[in-house]
Amino acid sequence: MRLIQSIIVLIAAIALAGCASWHNPRGATQSASLVDYLYPDAKQPPAMAPTVVKLRPPVRVGIAFAPGKTGTDNLSEAQRLRLLERVKASFSQHEYIGKIEVIPSQYMRAKGGFANLEQVARMFDVEVVALLSYDQVQFNDANALSVLYWTIIGAYVINGEQYDVQTMVDAAVFDVQSRKLLFRAPGTSQVKGSAPLAGFGDKARAARVDGYDKAVDQLIPQLQAQLDGFRERVKNDAGYQVENKAGYKSAGALGWVSLALIALLAGMAFVVRRRA
Repeated sequence: MRLIQSIIVLIAAIALAGCASWHNPRGATQSASLVDYLYPDAKQPPAMAPTVVKLRPPVRVGIAFAPGKTGTDNLSEAQRLRLLERVKASFSQHEYIGKIEVIPSQYMRAKGGFANLEQVARMFDVEVVALLSYDQVQFNDANALSVLYWTIIGAYVINGEQYDVQTMVDAAVFDVQSRKLLFRAPGTSQVKGSAPLAGFGDKARAARVDGYDKAVDQLIPQLQAQLDGFRERVKNDAGYQVENKAGYKSAGALGWVSLALIALLAGMAFVVRRRA
Protein backbone atom coordinates (compact mmCIF):
# COMPACT_ATOMS: atom_id res chain seq x y z
CA MET A 1 0.00 0.00 0.00
CA ARG A 2 2.81 2.41 0.84
CA LEU A 3 4.48 1.59 -2.47
CA ILE A 4 1.24 2.36 -4.33
CA GLN A 5 0.85 5.66 -2.44
CA SER A 6 4.44 6.63 -3.27
CA ILE A 7 3.84 5.89 -6.96
CA ILE A 8 0.65 7.98 -6.93
CA VAL A 9 2.49 10.91 -5.29
CA LEU A 10 5.32 10.62 -7.84
CA ILE A 11 2.86 10.59 -10.77
CA ALA A 12 1.04 13.61 -9.31
CA ALA A 13 4.34 15.46 -8.89
CA ILE A 14 5.32 14.79 -12.51
CA ALA A 15 1.88 15.90 -13.72
CA LEU A 16 2.02 19.11 -11.72
CA ALA A 17 5.54 19.84 -12.90
CA GLY A 18 4.27 19.30 -16.43
CA CYS A 19 1.49 21.82 -15.77
CA ALA A 20 4.11 24.31 -14.62
CA SER A 21 5.98 23.90 -17.87
CA TRP A 22 2.74 24.21 -19.81
CA HIS A 23 1.76 27.46 -18.08
CA ASN A 24 5.25 29.00 -18.42
CA PRO A 25 6.65 28.86 -21.96
CA ARG A 26 10.41 28.75 -22.17
CA GLY A 27 10.66 32.23 -23.58
CA ALA A 28 9.01 35.11 -25.39
CA THR A 29 10.25 37.67 -27.88
CA GLN A 30 8.94 41.06 -28.97
CA SER A 31 10.58 43.44 -31.39
CA ALA A 32 10.15 46.46 -33.63
CA SER A 33 12.69 46.51 -36.45
CA LEU A 34 13.86 49.73 -38.05
CA VAL A 35 15.01 47.83 -41.15
CA ASP A 36 11.63 46.09 -41.55
CA TYR A 37 9.87 49.44 -41.33
CA LEU A 38 12.08 51.57 -43.58
CA TYR A 39 13.26 48.92 -46.08
CA PRO A 40 10.46 46.31 -46.14
CA ASP A 41 11.26 44.87 -49.58
CA ALA A 42 15.04 45.28 -49.62
CA LYS A 43 16.96 42.09 -50.35
CA GLN A 44 20.26 43.89 -49.70
CA PRO A 45 21.32 47.17 -48.06
CA PRO A 46 20.19 50.12 -50.22
CA ALA A 47 22.91 52.17 -51.93
CA MET A 48 22.86 55.71 -50.54
CA ALA A 49 23.84 58.37 -53.08
CA PRO A 50 26.04 61.19 -51.76
CA THR A 51 23.84 64.09 -50.76
CA VAL A 52 24.11 67.33 -48.83
CA VAL A 53 21.85 67.48 -45.77
CA LYS A 54 20.29 70.91 -45.35
CA LEU A 55 19.53 71.81 -41.75
CA ARG A 56 17.65 74.94 -40.70
CA PRO A 57 17.85 75.53 -36.93
CA PRO A 58 15.85 75.53 -34.81
CA VAL A 59 15.13 72.05 -36.19
CA ARG A 60 11.62 70.62 -35.79
CA VAL A 61 11.84 67.05 -34.46
CA GLY A 62 9.37 64.16 -34.33
CA ILE A 63 9.85 61.14 -32.04
CA ALA A 64 8.13 57.80 -32.70
CA PHE A 65 8.39 54.06 -32.25
CA ALA A 66 8.89 51.92 -35.32
CA PRO A 67 5.89 49.56 -35.71
CA GLY A 68 6.27 46.21 -33.92
CA LYS A 69 5.52 42.79 -35.31
CA THR A 70 1.82 41.94 -35.14
CA GLY A 71 1.01 39.29 -32.55
CA THR A 72 4.33 39.47 -30.70
CA ASP A 73 4.28 43.03 -29.38
CA ASN A 74 2.79 43.62 -25.91
CA LEU A 75 4.29 47.06 -25.28
CA SER A 76 1.17 49.15 -24.67
CA GLU A 77 0.58 52.57 -26.22
CA ALA A 78 0.64 54.22 -22.79
CA GLN A 79 4.06 52.68 -22.11
CA ARG A 80 5.31 53.80 -25.53
CA LEU A 81 4.19 57.39 -24.98
CA ARG A 82 5.80 57.48 -21.54
CA LEU A 83 9.14 56.32 -22.97
CA LEU A 84 8.86 58.80 -25.86
CA GLU A 85 8.30 61.66 -23.43
CA ARG A 86 11.55 60.73 -21.68
CA VAL A 87 13.43 60.84 -24.98
CA LYS A 88 11.72 64.14 -25.83
CA ALA A 89 13.20 65.69 -22.67
CA SER A 90 16.70 64.88 -23.98
CA PHE A 91 16.09 66.84 -27.19
CA SER A 92 14.49 69.81 -25.42
CA GLN A 93 17.76 70.63 -23.61
CA HIS A 94 19.43 71.79 -26.84
CA GLU A 95 18.81 75.30 -28.09
CA TYR A 96 19.20 74.39 -31.78
CA ILE A 97 16.17 72.10 -31.45
CA GLY A 98 12.80 73.79 -32.02
CA LYS A 99 9.45 72.16 -31.41
CA ILE A 100 9.34 68.44 -30.58
CA GLU A 101 6.36 66.27 -31.48
CA VAL A 102 5.62 62.87 -29.94
CA ILE A 103 4.01 60.79 -32.73
CA PRO A 104 1.42 58.16 -31.66
CA SER A 105 1.76 54.63 -33.02
CA GLN A 106 -1.45 54.72 -35.08
CA TYR A 107 0.28 57.02 -37.59
CA MET A 108 3.15 54.58 -38.15
CA ARG A 109 2.24 51.94 -40.75
CA ALA A 110 3.96 48.54 -40.59
CA LYS A 111 6.46 48.23 -43.46
CA GLY A 112 5.48 51.74 -44.50
CA GLY A 113 8.99 52.74 -45.54
CA PHE A 114 10.18 56.28 -46.11
CA ALA A 115 6.89 57.06 -47.88
CA ASN A 116 5.05 56.63 -44.58
CA LEU A 117 7.78 58.51 -42.71
CA GLU A 118 7.45 61.47 -45.10
CA GLN A 119 3.65 61.48 -44.70
CA VAL A 120 4.00 61.56 -40.92
CA ALA A 121 6.62 64.34 -41.11
CA ARG A 122 4.29 66.49 -43.21
CA MET A 123 1.33 65.80 -40.94
CA PHE A 124 3.22 66.80 -37.78
CA ASP A 125 5.32 69.51 -39.51
CA VAL A 126 8.73 68.10 -38.57
CA GLU A 127 12.01 67.93 -40.48
CA VAL A 128 13.89 65.28 -38.50
CA VAL A 129 12.46 62.10 -36.97
CA ALA A 130 13.97 60.02 -34.17
CA LEU A 131 12.79 56.42 -34.62
CA LEU A 132 12.95 54.06 -31.66
CA SER A 133 13.30 50.35 -32.34
CA TYR A 134 13.64 47.54 -29.81
CA ASP A 135 14.29 43.86 -29.23
CA GLN A 136 13.28 42.13 -26.01
CA VAL A 137 13.76 38.46 -25.17
CA GLN A 138 12.44 36.76 -22.03
CA PHE A 139 13.93 33.41 -20.99
CA ASN A 140 12.04 31.24 -18.47
CA ASP A 141 13.63 28.34 -16.59
CA ALA A 142 12.39 26.05 -13.81
CA ASN A 143 14.96 26.06 -11.02
CA ALA A 144 16.09 23.10 -8.94
CA LEU A 145 13.36 23.71 -6.32
CA SER A 146 10.43 23.40 -8.70
CA VAL A 147 9.57 19.79 -7.77
CA LEU A 148 9.79 20.54 -4.06
CA TYR A 149 7.69 23.63 -4.72
CA TRP A 150 4.93 21.57 -6.30
CA THR A 151 4.85 18.43 -4.16
CA ILE A 152 5.72 19.40 -0.58
CA ILE A 153 5.86 23.08 0.33
CA GLY A 154 3.08 24.78 -1.63
CA ALA A 155 2.60 27.38 -4.34
CA TYR A 156 3.43 30.53 -2.38
CA VAL A 157 6.49 29.58 -0.34
CA ILE A 158 9.36 28.71 -2.67
CA ASN A 159 10.03 30.39 -6.00
CA GLY A 160 9.96 27.66 -8.59
CA GLU A 161 10.36 29.62 -11.82
CA GLN A 162 13.04 32.07 -12.92
CA TYR A 163 12.98 34.73 -15.64
CA ASP A 164 15.71 36.64 -17.46
CA VAL A 165 14.56 39.61 -19.57
CA GLN A 166 17.09 41.16 -21.96
CA THR A 167 16.17 44.39 -23.74
CA MET A 168 17.73 46.61 -26.40
CA VAL A 169 16.29 50.01 -27.38
CA ASP A 170 17.88 52.02 -30.21
CA ALA A 171 17.18 55.63 -31.25
CA ALA A 172 18.04 56.40 -34.88
CA VAL A 173 17.68 60.03 -36.01
CA PHE A 174 16.89 60.63 -39.70
CA ASP A 175 16.71 63.75 -41.84
CA VAL A 176 13.43 63.12 -43.64
CA GLN A 177 14.13 65.04 -46.86
CA SER A 178 17.51 63.44 -47.59
CA ARG A 179 16.64 60.12 -45.85
CA LYS A 180 20.06 60.22 -44.25
CA LEU A 181 20.83 58.73 -40.85
CA LEU A 182 22.27 61.59 -38.78
CA PHE A 183 23.23 59.62 -35.67
CA ARG A 184 22.01 56.86 -33.36
CA ALA A 185 22.13 55.98 -29.67
CA PRO A 186 21.60 52.52 -28.12
CA GLY A 187 20.58 51.35 -24.65
CA THR A 188 20.45 47.84 -23.17
CA SER A 189 19.30 46.20 -19.94
CA GLN A 190 18.96 42.85 -18.21
CA VAL A 191 16.37 42.12 -15.52
CA LYS A 192 16.44 38.82 -13.62
CA GLY A 193 14.11 37.43 -10.98
CA SER A 194 11.94 34.56 -9.84
CA ALA A 195 8.34 34.03 -8.76
CA PRO A 196 5.90 31.25 -7.85
CA LEU A 197 3.73 30.00 -10.68
CA ALA A 198 0.63 31.70 -9.26
CA GLY A 199 2.20 35.13 -9.69
CA PHE A 200 4.74 34.39 -12.42
CA GLY A 201 2.87 36.16 -15.23
CA ASP A 202 2.49 39.44 -13.32
CA LYS A 203 6.13 39.40 -12.16
CA ALA A 204 7.45 38.65 -15.63
CA ARG A 205 5.24 41.33 -17.17
CA ALA A 206 6.53 43.92 -14.68
CA ALA A 207 10.10 42.79 -15.47
CA ARG A 208 9.52 43.42 -19.18
CA VAL A 209 8.30 46.97 -18.49
CA ASP A 210 11.24 47.51 -16.15
CA GLY A 211 13.56 46.27 -18.89
CA TYR A 212 12.40 49.02 -21.26
CA ASP A 213 12.79 51.68 -18.56
CA LYS A 214 16.33 50.56 -17.73
CA ALA A 215 17.31 50.41 -21.40
CA VAL A 216 16.06 53.98 -21.92
CA ASP A 217 17.98 55.01 -18.76
CA GLN A 218 21.14 53.89 -20.57
CA LEU A 219 20.06 55.32 -23.92
CA ILE A 220 19.47 58.91 -22.73
CA PRO A 221 23.10 59.83 -21.83
CA GLN A 222 24.22 58.22 -25.10
CA LEU A 223 21.69 60.36 -26.96
CA GLN A 224 22.85 63.50 -25.15
CA ALA A 225 26.44 62.82 -26.18
CA GLN A 226 25.37 62.27 -29.79
CA LEU A 227 23.35 65.51 -29.84
CA ASP A 228 26.34 67.46 -28.51
CA GLY A 229 28.74 65.78 -30.92
CA PHE A 230 26.45 66.25 -33.93
CA ARG A 231 26.34 70.01 -33.47
CA GLU A 232 30.14 70.19 -33.53
CA ARG A 233 30.45 67.71 -36.39
CA VAL A 234 28.26 69.65 -38.86
CA LYS A 235 30.50 72.71 -38.53
CA ASN A 236 33.34 71.00 -40.38
CA ASP A 237 31.51 68.40 -42.47
CA ALA A 238 30.93 69.30 -46.14
CA GLY A 239 27.98 66.91 -46.18
CA TYR A 240 25.90 69.34 -44.12
CA GLN A 241 24.64 72.79 -44.99
CA VAL A 242 23.32 74.85 -42.07
CA GLU A 243 21.13 77.90 -42.63
CA ASN A 244 19.32 79.43 -39.66
CA LYS A 245 15.62 80.11 -39.90
CA ALA A 246 14.56 83.75 -39.89
CA GLY A 247 14.92 85.30 -36.45
CA TYR A 248 17.10 82.51 -35.05
CA LYS A 249 20.65 83.03 -33.84
CA SER A 250 22.54 80.30 -32.05
CA ALA A 251 24.02 81.03 -28.67
CA GLY A 252 27.49 80.66 -30.15
CA ALA A 253 26.97 83.22 -32.93
CA LEU A 254 27.38 86.91 -32.17
CA GLY A 255 26.61 89.63 -34.69
CA TRP A 256 28.59 92.85 -35.23
CA VAL A 257 26.21 94.80 -33.01
CA SER A 258 26.76 92.38 -30.13
CA LEU A 259 30.52 92.50 -30.57
CA ALA A 260 30.51 96.29 -30.62
CA LEU A 261 28.41 96.41 -27.44
CA ILE A 262 30.79 94.03 -25.67
CA ALA A 263 33.78 96.14 -26.75
CA LEU A 264 32.06 99.31 -25.48
CA LEU A 265 31.28 97.74 -22.08
CA ALA A 266 34.84 96.46 -21.79
CA GLY A 267 36.21 99.95 -22.53
CA MET A 268 33.95 101.56 -19.91
CA ALA A 269 35.04 99.00 -17.33
CA PHE A 270 38.71 99.76 -18.11
CA VAL A 271 38.16 103.54 -17.66
CA VAL A 272 36.39 103.02 -14.32
CA ARG A 273 39.23 100.86 -13.05
CA ARG A 274 41.83 103.47 -14.09
CA ARG A 275 40.00 106.26 -12.28
CA ALA A 276 39.63 104.12 -9.16
